[in-house]
Amino acid sequence: MSKKSIYVAYTGGTIGMQKTANGFAPAAGFLTDCVQSMPEFYHEEMPEFVIHEYSPLIDSSNMAPTDWQLIANDIKANYNKYDGFVILHGTDTMAYTASALSFMLHGLSKPVIVTGSQIPLAQLRSDGQTNLLNSLYIAANYPVAEVCLFFNNKLFRGNRSTKAHADGFDAFASPNFPILLEAGIKIRLKAGTISQPTEQTLDVVTITQQPIGVVTLYPGMAVDIFKNILQQPVKALILQTYGVGNAPQNKALLDTLQQADEQGIVIVNLTQCFQGKVNMGGYATGNALAQAGVISGGDMTVEAALAKLHFLLSISLTPEQIKAQMQQNMFGELTTD
Repeated sequence: MSKKSIYVAYTGGTIGMQKTANGFAPAAGFLTDCVQSMPEFYHEEMPEFVIHEYSPLIDSSNMAPTDWQLIANDIKANYNKYDGFVILHGTDTMAYTASALSFMLHGLSKPVIVTGSQIPLAQLRSDGQTNLLNSLYIAANYPVAEVCLFFNNKLFRGNRSTKAHADGFDAFASPNFPILLEAGIKIRLKAGTISQPTEQTLDVVTITQQPIGVVTLYPGMAVDIFKNILQQPVKALILQTYGVGNAPQNKALLDTLQQADEQGIVIVNLTQCFQGKVNMGGYATGNALAQAGVISGGDMTVEAALAKLHFLLSISLTPEQIKAQMQQNMFGELTTD
């Protein structure tokens, strides 16, 4: 039986950085050299793989929708040549990229695993070795056909993931959805489903950068802040509210949001809480938002909601159509029951 073959796209990030006099910095070719010096990656039970290093390498804090498109197009160009894909990425915006790719790759029937590390691969005690090794092994032997994020022995659904720890190995979490797979002493499927061979064709959606605002409510927040943010050319606003989706019953604020809604700006209500979902019917304060035209984002992460808005705003839908789609579960990003 021939070995599976995995395509590794090294976009940038800590995992491939080299120590310099000014701290750790990306260096062309360094990650590939590191991997080639580690025999465990070439163990007989490991799949074959190729590493394609992007040039220039992208610091994840510089990631933009144009880079999401670059990665998606790269997967499309190599889709028929490989059995799975591993995207090496910096941790800061990894959950944003994983979320975006889930909305861009339609008809996906092979695993796409986004991973990286908190310590460079070449350093002692690096988590990069375990993350990359497991990602390659899982992509070949446990091919969950969706965009995933692997970190610290857990495989997450990409559009359910969020960075939860700035400097710990357990850097990511999936607050409102179970993990897909756990790589302990044994590898155990949890919520993941192994893909079956299919003739499905991969279609990549082209997305463009969209003017979207994200605002976190705090006590005593001035209405003028909303008025300034909701100026053109803003097309959508993510409103991070209290609890199950509550905001002050401030007439000036509600009037501002209603005017924005009437102008075609899509306003999505997400909770500031780490877990749980928005229920605007629970309290009068939440209901007032709904009457102003604000829609519930349910239990989506900010990363998923932002990526979904980019996707929907890029495919020529009306504001009403976007509002309807935002409240529908499209790619596993939203719990609707």
